[in-house]
Amino acid sequence: MAQANGRRTFLKQATLGAAIVGFDLASRSWVSEAAAAERADAIPHLDGELLTDAASLAAVAEDYGHIVTRTPQAVLRPGSVQDIVKMVKFARRHHIAVAARGQGHSTYGQPLVDAGFVIDMSTLSQICSIRPAYAVVEGGVRWIDLFQATLAQGRIPPVATDYIDLSVGGTLSVGGIGGASHKHGLQIDNVLELLVVTGEGKLVSCTPTRNAALFNAVLGGLGQFGIIVRATVKLVAAKASARTYLLSYDDIALFTADQQALIGDGRFDYVEGQIVAKAGGGWQYMIEAASFYSAPSTPNDTALLAGLSFNPGSQAIADVTYFDFLNRLAPTVAFLKSIGAWYLPHPWYDVFVPASQVNAYVGGIVASLTEADTGQGPVLIYPVKRAKFTKPFFRVPNEEVVFLFDILRTAATPEIAQQMVAANRALYEQVRALGGTRYAIGAIPLSQAEWAQHFGAAWPQFQQAKAMFDPDHILSPGQGIF
Repeated sequence: MAQANGRRTFLKQATLGAAIVGFDLASRSWVSEAAAAERADAIPHLDGELLTDAASLAAVAEDYGHIVTRTPQAVLRPGSVQDIVKMVKFARRHHIAVAARGQGHSTYGQPLVDAGFVIDMSTLSQICSIRPAYAVVEGGVRWIDLFQATLAQGRIPPVATDYIDLSVGGTLSVGGIGGASHKHGLQIDNVLELLVVTGEGKLVSCTPTRNAALFNAVLGGLGQFGIIVRATVKLVAAKASARTYLLSYDDIALFTADQQALIGDGRFDYVEGQIVAKAGGGWQYMIEAASFYSAPSTPNDTALLAGLSFNPGSQAIADVTYFDFLNRLAPTVAFLKSIGAWYLPHPWYDVFVPASQVNAYVGGIVASLTEADTGQGPVLIYPVKRAKFTKPFFRVPNEEVVFLFDILRTAATPEIAQQMVAANRALYEQVRALGGTRYAIGAIPLSQAEWAQHFGAAWPQFQQAKAMFDPDHILSPGQGIF
């Protein structure tokens, strides 16, 4: 691998400068050369480094949610795919829990592990090749870097999440949804091949037709079956520009009806929506849509807006480059970081709601929702077509159209964060009774029995895949599924 070139093979304990040479079977801790005992099992030869210093451990003890804290015993910064293979085998032999971490952008401890070790995937961040129909990338590559590289060749992955400073392996483990999902499905529906390290420490290449059981399990499998170390993702032709449309509504029924009409006729390339606070109090609904184009062709505004019931005169139309559209959250993220809000707790609420229930369910929440309830975080709502989702473990309501509904809360204090988590739980119980499901990036605590309920008819298959690919249950304990 390119990252391994010129790198010295070593393991170190950064604070003390002592080399880690093994794992003490009695104390279940890593030991340095100076403290090595006969009962310690020697670690394998690695191209990267195994860190046990306090700063390295603290850096991976929390995720973006800053609600759950779990401190590992070590952090592996792999210098090669083989480092992951060797250390997963080592972990399996000694029943050590392992969690792969991309950008850590979950909100309730999903990529965390107590006592085991975290694999920092950011060191495997090579874009291996770009072809007209696909790109081959390592699991730690950020989507923003892939987009910049493929756009330079006039190509682009068909689906982007709203925030694109996420790792490829991370979003492919949970789903990866965005405003183009009504046309192209999730990011996991646009993968051609994977290279995976299973919980047995096996390095397996898989596609929809070769080792298909592993392929379909890992995509959207919440890290339970393997670690994505390389992915071949689909590319399509990229346009040069995006014309964006913001359309305001006061009535939720008109808003959701127009959203469903737009994903039904496919006139826009991108369809999302927000619930935004009014200056004088209360809430307003807003469709966010975009049409991608390259000059000399331009979108026909009249045709695109025909038949929609937005508030007259409320439309806001703008043109931006395609990359600036993809990276549209960058100024907001920079501002949030500058005022410290980015680093506060984020008890996000993320669920899928059946289209038949969305007006009553979301409308009922909005009727009493305040900005204090959201911490001034955004509230997202938009429809997608269930038929576009092809992977068995990505669970959504059993209706033709489902709505993603997110309250992306920010909490000023840990105490408020816990109150918001409790509120999430209450809202989840309501939507579950209506046939809704959760999107597993959020802060909604579930018991193991409730996870089985979440997977529903797919639960026996999920259990079988766990027994097949991670029989000792060492991978990704942070989800709390097993």
